[in-house]
Amino acid sequence: MTELVGLFLDSLSIEKGLSKNTTISYGRDLRRYVLFFKKNGVATPSAVTRKEIMDFLLNERDRELSPVSVARELVAIRMFHRFLVAEGKLSEDVTESLEAPKLFKHLPDVLSAKEVEVLLESPNTRQPQGIRDRAVLEFMYATGSRASEVSTVKLGSVNFETGYARIRGKGEKERLVPLGSMAKKSLKRYLEAVRTRWLQGKTEEALFLTRQGKKMSRQAVWAILKKYAKIAGLRKDVYPHTLRHSFATHLLEGGADLRVVQELLGHSDISTTQIYTHVEKSRLKSIHAKFHPRG
Repeated sequence: MTELVGLFLDSLSIEKGLSKNTTISYGRDLRRYVLFFKKNGVATPSAVTRKEIMDFLLNERDRELSPVSVARELVAIRMFHRFLVAEGKLSEDVTESLEAPKLFKHLPDVLSAKEVEVLLESPNTRQPQGIRDRAVLEFMYATGSRASEVSTVKLGSVNFETGYARIRGKGEKERLVPLGSMAKKSLKRYLEAVRTRWLQGKTEEALFLTRQGKKMSRQAVWAILKKYAKIAGLRKDVYPHTLRHSFATHLLEGGADLRVVQELLGHSDISTTQIYTHVEKSRLKSIHAKFHPRG
C-alpha cells in the first residue's frame, strides 16, 4: 500500500495542483493509516473494509487527536480510495457511504440518571406550555430521538396500545422505539389537556405543537432543552443531542446489547454506535481512578 500512497501523492501535486503543505499533511495521515493496517495484518487495499477504517479513525481519536485532525484524515482516506478506484486498483469505494464525520466532534456531556430526572421534572406542569415541554423532554429521552425527529414525529406515529413510537430518521428510514410508562403518561396528559386546545378546530399531523397550533421547529425543541437545563441548574453543556447520548449510554450501562442500541438509535452501521462503548470505557476508567485504592 505504501507504493500506492506515493502514486496518490504524486497525483495530488501534479494533477490536482494542491499545495506542498497539504500534500505533506495527507502523506503523513496516509502513512499512519497504512501502518495501522500493517500492524493488523491487512496488506492490500482490497482487504480494507468500512469497519476497519472506522477502527482506525476511532483509534486516532482515542490517542487524543483533535476532531479537526481526524476529520482531515478521513478526507485523505476518502480521496485515496477514490484514486484507487479511478486507477482500477479497487473495484469498490468502501468509504463512499461512511457516516464518520459526526463521530469526531466532541460528544456533548452525558447526563447522569439523576441529572436527567431533575431536567425532566423542571417544567411547570401546572401550565399548558409546561405540560407540552415535559412531554417533549420525556419523549426525547425515552426514544433517543434527534431534535429534528421530535419536531417531525406525527400524532399517528404514537401507538399507546402497543407502547411504541414510529420515528422517521435520516434517509427517511423508520424505526420502532418503545415509549416507556413515564413518556406515555406525559404524552397522554399533553394530548388530553393541551394539544386539542391549541389546535382550536384546525388539523395538524405533527405530534408536538406551538401555542399557535402549528408544528414545532427543530430550533424550538432545542430551545426547550436549553431552557430547562438552565432551570434545572445543570452545570454541563446541554445540546440537542445530549438526551440522545444519555439515552444510549444509560442503556449500555444497564446491560443492553450494542446491536439493540444501534437499532433504537437508527444507525445503519454498528460502527457508528460503537462510539458509545468508548464513552462508557472512558467513564469506567474515571470511576476506577477515583474509587480504586490503587487508582
